[in-house]
Amino acid sequence: MRESPRWSWARCWLTGVLLVLGLTISPAWAASSGDFVTADTRYWVDVTGRATIEDVTRLPAEAVQALQRPRSFEIDRGALWLRYEPPALDASQTWYLVIEGAAFTNLATMYQMGPDGRWKIQQAGDHLPVKSWSHPDRMPVFSLDVASAGPVWLRLENHPSPVSASLRLVDARNLQAQRDLSLLLLGGYLGFGLLVLFLGWVHARLYADRVFIAYVTYVTCMLGFQVSFTGLGGLLLWPGMARWNDMAPALFMLWLTASGIWFVREVSALSRHSRGLYRFVTAWSLAGFLYPALYFLFLSPAAFKLLNLYGLLSVLLSMAVCIWAWRKGEVHAGWTALGFLPLHLAYPFPALRSAGMLPDSWATQYAVLIGSAIEIPLLLFILHRRAKEFNENRARMRVIDSTDPLTGLTVLPVLLLRLADALRRARRNGQECALVLVDLSNHADIVATEGREMGDRALVVAASQLSKLVRDVDTVCRVADTRFAILLEAPYRPAMLHVFVQHIIAKGLAGVAPLPPHLSRRFRIVSVALPDTAMDFQPEEEKDVSLLLSRLNRTLDKLDPKKVVLHLSVPSRAGPTEV
Repeated sequence: MRESPRWSWARCWLTGVLLVLGLTISPAWAASSGDFVTADTRYWVDVTGRATIEDVTRLPAEAVQALQRPRSFEIDRGALWLRYEPPALDASQTWYLVIEGAAFTNLATMYQMGPDGRWKIQQAGDHLPVKSWSHPDRMPVFSLDVASAGPVWLRLENHPSPVSASLRLVDARNLQAQRDLSLLLLGGYLGFGLLVLFLGWVHARLYADRVFIAYVTYVTCMLGFQVSFTGLGGLLLWPGMARWNDMAPALFMLWLTASGIWFVREVSALSRHSRGLYRFVTAWSLAGFLYPALYFLFLSPAAFKLLNLYGLLSVLLSMAVCIWAWRKGEVHAGWTALGFLPLHLAYPFPALRSAGMLPDSWATQYAVLIGSAIEIPLLLFILHRRAKEFNENRARMRVIDSTDPLTGLTVLPVLLLRLADALRRARRNGQECALVLVDLSNHADIVATEGREMGDRALVVAASQLSKLVRDVDTVCRVADTRFAILLEAPYRPAMLHVFVQHIIAKGLAGVAPLPPHLSRRFRIVSVALPDTAMDFQPEEEKDVSLLLSRLNRTLDKLDPKKVVLHLSVPSRAGPTEV
């Protein structure tokens, strides 16, 4: 049994919802698998960024303040030092200190005094290739030496964005379990996103609509942003490219925003409603694609704040444009605004974290991931419905050009083309076809007694009956107000022509439901077998078939009113003549 497209889309969306639920549960499970120790740490901000571990250990006690809760620090080119006193730990297990949600920290260094009195140093961060980290992972992970006594010092730097750290103490078993679950769910998200990307590209090829090109670009940038932001790219895709790993989150964030505005411009059809707004939105989108060059050139806190401002204003702009276009009559623009809503509700969390107003947490790290997992299949479904409706409208317009609006039959130019082709094939294969002209002779009487509406209904019924008498390869055409032409394609035996004409007469005399029982349709018919009995055609075949059809019309007009059927016979090479 074939599955309906609606259920197929529902199943695709349900898969996305289940994936979202998994991503929502994962961070909570991770939190239960380890102890957050952020409140047990103390901090000191090195505004110069030049202090060494020896300098920090000599600080007075009052200079190192209690952190108490996760928070963000704007340190520019300085460094944040964290002091943590590990509790008594089970020596039979391996313990790790994880900087949660810090896959985008430039450099994280842990110092722990060894039994020999020397500092053991471990490093991680975007300024180092992931493969050279002390413990390669999506986020900085440092092993703790249980035998060592004294505090652990962490030095964090992150320019130009604020730095924020949530520390978690976890054993090796829970760390591995949390890593496996995170990679599984992130891989599921990536696979789901690639499937949606493929479907978007198929739609772009199928409907030849450039809105799908914008959508595919948007989804590509979304996947690139999530892969880089969550640290999955640095761990699996580019472990040796430190510079790219550092640049990718900001780059894809800007491209994601710019492609989203481009997508909104196409869906809203702004060029139809406002040329000024169309140019402004286009310029805004181009600014997002080009701004990374300036951002990485200056790489300052001001440039970073401008990046966040661009993202925030883009969210407001996209919603405003969609609602404005919806009020102008673009129905799908309103649905697109609803489709964007999950991501737009999630966007403030990482934006406020980047601005230093929220600490790192699972919400700031995974909110956009969860929102996009809901958003991208919804947008594809909306675009699918939009493209289907537009394609149906285009199909109707194409049919109008080749179809009689009253009866739904083929129009005359199409008949002439098919007649010329049929004659060429019949001559080449040594076979015969036939052309039959049928006139509803009592149409004027029906209109006079029953009205124009009943006369039109009689024409529609006649067209339907004639269409049912022919094969799929044959053509029925309305050539005048009350006149129809039937092209019977080769191979067709001329002896069957008499039987076919008798069927037409019988159908007209029989009663049908759409017409009153007393109302019959009287047909007058002229037929000719082609090409053996017809004239030789000149190279201008379309003109010749037009002459042949004109000759049949004149013959039918001059037919004796007492006669109903005339089988026309034309001597070879004689040319069209009146009979």
